[in-house]
Amino acid sequence: MPFFMGNGVSQLIKPSPQGLFAVQELVQEDLDLVAAELSRIIVSDFELIDQVNEHLSLTRGKLFRPTLLLLSSQIEANASDEALTLAAVVELVHLATLVHDDAVDHSVLRRGLPTVNVAWTHQVAIIMGDYLYSRGVTELAKLGNLPALEVLARAANEMAIGEMRQLTSYDALSFGESDYYRLIGSKTASLMSAACEMGAIAGAPDNQTQLAAYGTHLGLAFQIADDLLDYTASETTTGKPRGQDLREHKVTLPLVGALSNATESEYREIRAFFDSANPSEEDINRIIGIVEERGGLEYSRVHADRCAQMAHTALIGLSEGPALRALRDAVNWVVERQR
Repeated sequence: MPFFMGNGVSQLIKPSPQGLFAVQELVQEDLDLVAAELSRIIVSDFELIDQVNEHLSLTRGKLFRPTLLLLSSQIEANASDEALTLAAVVELVHLATLVHDDAVDHSVLRRGLPTVNVAWTHQVAIIMGDYLYSRGVTELAKLGNLPALEVLARAANEMAIGEMRQLTSYDALSFGESDYYRLIGSKTASLMSAACEMGAIAGAPDNQTQLAAYGTHLGLAFQIADDLLDYTASETTTGKPRGQDLREHKVTLPLVGALSNATESEYREIRAFFDSANPSEEDINRIIGIVEERGGLEYSRVHADRCAQMAHTALIGLSEGPALRALRDAVNWVVERQR
């Protein structure tokens, strides 16, 4: 669990009315080049791989991790040409983890479209994730950038351990706050931290430690906001049904926060829900209602804000300029998504 700053830094979080546009404006042209790099790296002479790649291109996200890498590389305004390839590699690893996670969780939708495991098979999904990861590692090897390779390898190892830890968590309701932070630190924050640190390697090596810390705290805030959206947002917003985490019997911070205030009868309801193999939509909505009534959503918002404050604090002392302003805007966008 992270050490939370007090209220003295709360003023650092300010509204960002332009949202993600304000974050990506500075590197928008570079992101177009990153998308081209992605296409170059994953090209194959095997028809099935090309078909899956084409499908994945339709579900591609906002390129947030490449954005963080590019902005981090430009803090000192001397980013190397390698930053574009490093950004593409980070996105490939992220995409590989999503494909694997969907297969492990038996998810049916990703950003409103069928997952690879549904459109093809679980075997294809696992092998495709391996292909994407191996292509990323191959590109790093070609660059000969050993420091960046070490950072990414460490993050990939942490993500794998986090996924295994989640699989072996048999008693869902014994999953507490410290367990939650350890899990999202591995599964989400590790790659965001790696993206920022690799960006520093490509253009601001003196800031490597600070930017890695920024990425860690940003990643924690990002995942908490995501977990809140699972309780509050519609499928139109997230691309997956509301309550999907509950449907998959995942305990996230909103439920952790609510459990401490739940009545005995509510706790028994929650226990029965997690013991049920196929909960109904009515069951899911009931648990969402309990979480809201028992303060789980507000509890999580407070934690997201505190992680965001720590991300802002990690940036103190870095060179002022457009890249630093964009990194600050990134923190604000992350926490504003769940408002």
